[in-house]
Amino acid sequence: MVSEVERTSADITAGQAAREAEQRGASVHVLDGAELTNKRTTLDGIAAVLDFPEWTGRNLDALYDCLTDLSWLPEGEHVLVWSGAQTLAEHDPKAFQRIKAVLQDAERNSMCGRAFTAVVPAG
Repeated sequence: MVSEVERTSADITAGQAAREAEQRGASVHVLDGAELTNKRTTLDGIAAVLDFPEWTGRNLDALYDCLTDLSWLPEGEHVLVWSGAQTLAEHDPKAFQRIKAVLQDAERNSMCGRAFTAVVPAG
């Protein structure tokens, strides 16, 4: 099974992903990554759109912990649609790959009655 994170723009656009998620009753959180050029700003952006608690750290371990918990959000599926992810991929490919890997791991291990899905359209 291909995770949502691995889908490309040939498969889906950010708008299509958001509509599909809303149609199935998921809560959609759209991250506009057009200006996110490094790991720190991207982690801050994800934290903002998913309303992470203020005490949350801004590193990959904290990202994973929050994405697999989401207990401060309503129960149900939460979908992160990361549009403009290519900006980070171009400016910091290593950070992009690491964040993408955390998103994939979190999809497989969500808990607390809150499923997590990430869609990262290319292009």
